[in-house]
Amino acid sequence: MSLFTRSHQQSGTTGSGAEPDADTGTTVPDGDTDAAERGGSDTAPAGADAEADAAEPDSDTGTASPAGDADAAEPDHGTDTAESAGASGAAAKPGWFGWRRRYPRAARGVSVGTTVLAGVLVVVALLLPNRIERIEFASFLRIPAEGVLLAGLLLALPPRPRRIMAAVSGVFLGLVTVLKCVDMGFYQVLARPFDLVLDWILIENATDFLRETFGRTGQVLAVIGVIVLLVAVLVLTTLAVVRLTNLMVRHRPVAARTTLILGTAWITCMTLGVQVGTVPIATKGNAEFLGNRVDQVRAGLKDARVFQKQAAVDAFAKTPPDQLLTGLRGKDVLFTFIESYGRVAIDDPAMAKQTDAVLKEGTGRLKAAGFESRSGWLQSPVTGAGSWLAHSTFLSGLWIKNQQRYRSLTTSDRMTLTKYFGKTGAWRTVGVVPGVRRAWPEGKYFGLDHIYDSEHLGYHGPYFSWTPVPDQFSMEAFQRLEHGRKDREPIMAEIILASSHNPWSPIAHMIDWDDLGDGSVFHRIKKEGTNPTEVWKDPEKVRAEYRKAIEYSIRSLTEWVERYGDDDTVLVFLGDHQPVPTVTAGDTGKDVPVTIVAHDKKVLDRVADWGWTDGLKPAPDAPRWGMDRFRDRFMTAYGPQG
Repeated sequence: MSLFTRSHQQSGTTGSGAEPDADTGTTVPDGDTDAAERGGSDTAPAGADAEADAAEPDSDTGTASPAGDADAAEPDHGTDTAESAGASGAAAKPGWFGWRRRYPRAARGVSVGTTVLAGVLVVVALLLPNRIERIEFASFLRIPAEGVLLAGLLLALPPRPRRIMAAVSGVFLGLVTVLKCVDMGFYQVLARPFDLVLDWILIENATDFLRETFGRTGQVLAVIGVIVLLVAVLVLTTLAVVRLTNLMVRHRPVAARTTLILGTAWITCMTLGVQVGTVPIATKGNAEFLGNRVDQVRAGLKDARVFQKQAAVDAFAKTPPDQLLTGLRGKDVLFTFIESYGRVAIDDPAMAKQTDAVLKEGTGRLKAAGFESRSGWLQSPVTGAGSWLAHSTFLSGLWIKNQQRYRSLTTSDRMTLTKYFGKTGAWRTVGVVPGVRRAWPEGKYFGLDHIYDSEHLGYHGPYFSWTPVPDQFSMEAFQRLEHGRKDREPIMAEIILASSHNPWSPIAHMIDWDDLGDGSVFHRIKKEGTNPTEVWKDPEKVRAEYRKAIEYSIRSLTEWVERYGDDDTVLVFLGDHQPVPTVTAGDTGKDVPVTIVAHDKKVLDRVADWGWTDGLKPAPDAPRWGMDRFRDRFMTAYGPQG
């Protein structure tokens, strides 16, 4: 035994005591490799010669290295001897079916290319911004502090913890990358990041939108595509981090020096504020990104308690019914929301001229019919989407900025504007909601006596993209079903006009009211419209179609008042939120126009002190209130003291 040991030690000195260098193929001492981590054992397992046959091209150089993973050179202490003995003469062929041995040059190219792609993926994931407009070439020339620290940590860890840390880091990096991509979508639609606590319900709403816009097949394909992409990102980032970790271990001295250089460069650039254009070279963007998310989660959890206190305060909760809304008794009051009717439609130079013409025309025609109007601005709690949050803010007098608040509101006994009308017993309260096409349990909360959804308006025409019923037909249906009935009591109606809902293609256009019939005429009108696929290739076409949709909604409303309004008609119409950033050109403002139209001059006299602008178009400097303030101001103006 002693002779065998001595013989092995001698051969180890001349043979196994050195191994091919990963870059040159020449031999380097054991002390420069991870072999030093074998625990100092000099004994070799039986059958060691068989392992030589299992050598395969090194993943970076094509030179021979021991078979197995990159950490095979440094097994865990106490287990290396047994593992080596079990591996004697049992090594698998290198590569699939031994292709690496047969094609070493191709194997080397594939290995190097895969490593480069892994490096690019990790760098992109570390440096990717969470907003599309911030993506530029300089964004990927930065030094990420998180990447430098992770590299140093991986080099310092023992083999087994290092493997675990590499896999966990890869998964975590993939999740952060996915979250950044979700943020991009939210910024494009809602002009804000995804809320990890409150926004999960919007995923269901998004799939519903896909189904209603592109059909069931389009919805299924989109969902499958998202799931596949999610899994691919997580798997690829994990594999990439593991591969780069193995590479660093095989070239530990080079990796350590590189990490030290990058760390020094980061500190220097951060201290001196070095930039490429407006982009700083040194960044800790991921740490800040995750820190903001932690703050967001804390705020979301705290918000429920804050909202509960706010909802408990109601200035009119104890007001007797006979003292509510006395200034509107006997009037038909219509609260009408125009989908996505935002300030951009009035202020944007590319739309202002055409929108201004429509508003002036509407003001003139209403005035000729005996109606006056006043207009101002409200600030919506949302932008881009989330109409139900704006509607509930307007009606409840509370700032409903997220789904958590909406659910809390609709399961509470908080009184809304519509409920107060019903409480008086002086109005029949109805809702015209053509955008609702399935069960809407929250509708009961708003206290409406009857709700007409898309299935109960008598419409037999086509959908216009997302829009189930064109606005002109919705208003005509309201006239037929409620307003035009004889011997009726006064009506308070909440009407939601949906033709100006994204994606604004194709859109309907005004026709003679007498030709509306059951809506079948809109089949021909839809064929004459634009193709949404073509429209959305060009942002300017999107903006043009949006403007036309807003003009159609305004005309549908003002022509209805001109045609069917009378001395007792009071119309309040407003936008629910601004359109998506594609239309607003990145403007994150949340202002929407609001207008009161009435035939009875006394109705408008009660709001004379509001300072609103005459006509359907609010002046740029007209008063601007939060949408949650409207309910109480309106009820005060039309109460006994108004």
